[in-house]
Amino acid sequence: MVELKSGNDTLQVSVFEQLEQMGHEQLVFCHDTSTGLKAIIGIHNTVLGPALGGTRMWSYTNESDAIRDVLRLSRGMTFKNAVAGLNLGGGKAVIIGNARKDKSEALLRRFGKFVESLNGKYITAEDVGMQTIDIEYMAMETKHVTGKPESMGGSGDPSPFTALGTYMGIKASAQKAYGNDSLANKKIAIQGVGNVGEHLIGHLSKENCKIFVTDIYEDRIKAVASKYKVEVVRPDDIYGLDVDIYAPCALGATVNDQTLSQLKAQIIAGCANNQLLDEKKHGNECLKRGIIYAPDFLINAGGVINVYREYQNLDRAWAVQKTEALYDATLQVLNTSFAENRNAQEVAIQNALKRIEAVAKIKTVR
Repeated sequence: MVELKSGNDTLQVSVFEQLEQMGHEQLVFCHDTSTGLKAIIGIHNTVLGPALGGTRMWSYTNESDAIRDVLRLSRGMTFKNAVAGLNLGGGKAVIIGNARKDKSEALLRRFGKFVESLNGKYITAEDVGMQTIDIEYMAMETKHVTGKPESMGGSGDPSPFTALGTYMGIKASAQKAYGNDSLANKKIAIQGVGNVGEHLIGHLSKENCKIFVTDIYEDRIKAVASKYKVEVVRPDDIYGLDVDIYAPCALGATVNDQTLSQLKAQIIAGCANNQLLDEKKHGNECLKRGIIYAPDFLINAGGVINVYREYQNLDRAWAVQKTEALYDATLQVLNTSFAENRNAQEVAIQNALKRIEAVAKIKTVR
């Protein structure tokens, strides 16, 4: 059973009910006693191609949280790959554990064997808690992996591309909100300064913004504060800051009833996945409050674009151009959102579904 929160109530829903409700094809549980591996692979949709999405390692409170996360993340990858114009389906994996304490070569190689057992239906890459060295270990056991180190002929860490796409999305959102995309003198709150968050700060710092940052890891805060001019705030204080832009760059669901009542930002645009706790409810609430919400799976697609170029043996210039094009894609979604008075997440999802449905029809033609 999976526990779902609805207001103050906790609902018990079977795993198969969740698969049906969210449209998943497959959920794979991976377990190995000798290495301590507990992992789940979610394959949402493979109409456009094999399901590609990163592996996340996180200390989930319970297994229900891990299942819920992999289902939401893999569904988001379907939409992300579709709107980015990639010939890929949506998938994701989570490894249950503390990435700073529980990772080992053996655990990662054992997970690689599970990926290999799917015969290419799922292709993995980096996500939260993972680094290129971890991908290197997985690649020892499976060929269905991307984001390998450049020394191995791979595309390397996808974080800079995820940050670039997010930066493009922020600028497109500013264009919609202010009539120009300059971020000079704008106040931006960045929640989470991991690899992607730090690269995003690098882009923003060149535009003379005032940047506020927070993170649950003190060493990450110290590293970023030593390189960039930022103001550090406590994690719980990030929501109520008087800023122009809120950029969630950690885990999802930080746009919810509680935070929306505190947020003063006119724009929400960040690289975290699944930022809206409830896509319809909180997407509509953003629209009602006049907050521009840049769909997360659209603006954070740079990372998957980069690993796709490795998968297809394309060059780096292609990935840069494709990632920078997320600016126009974001602006198109926001323009439609305003014109039709529909929340932007809904608009972006419908764009993704249209492409998937069109390709599905082509595949059925004999």
